[in-house]
Amino acid sequence: QVQLVESGGGLVQAGGSLRLSCAPSGGALPRSTVGWFRRFPGKERQFVAAISWGGAMSAHAESVKGRFAISRDNAVNTVYLQMNNLKPEDTAVYFCATRRAPLPFGLDDDPEAEYLNWGQGTQVTVSS
Repeated sequence: QVQLVESGGGLVQAGGSLRLSCAPSGGALPRSTVGWFRRFPGKERQFVAAISWGGAMSAHAESVKGRFAISRDNAVNTVYLQMNNLKPEDTAVYFCATRRAPLPFGLDDDPEAEYLNWGQGTQVTVSS
């Protein structure tokens, strides 16, 4: 199994942007779909976005469509989550993980049980 590490979180004002990164602590990214999730205090992790191994397919939750964009650069073993026009309700801990199976077409939600190799998460705080 691979250990993923998230980075790039922080404190930003509403309307601002952040770019999160997800990379393995050692070695290469697995040849699999990678997803981003977030967890609000006292809640289960919520799907945010996912991207296939080659990057040809991606999926975004309805709540972030048009504001967040997932991408990956396999040459540097990194998956990104570009977050624009951030809102206070985006405040959460953000996690990345690898998907057990290939990304289905037309997804806008995905259970966390489909994923493994979770990182420790990175805190994103959006002030109003």
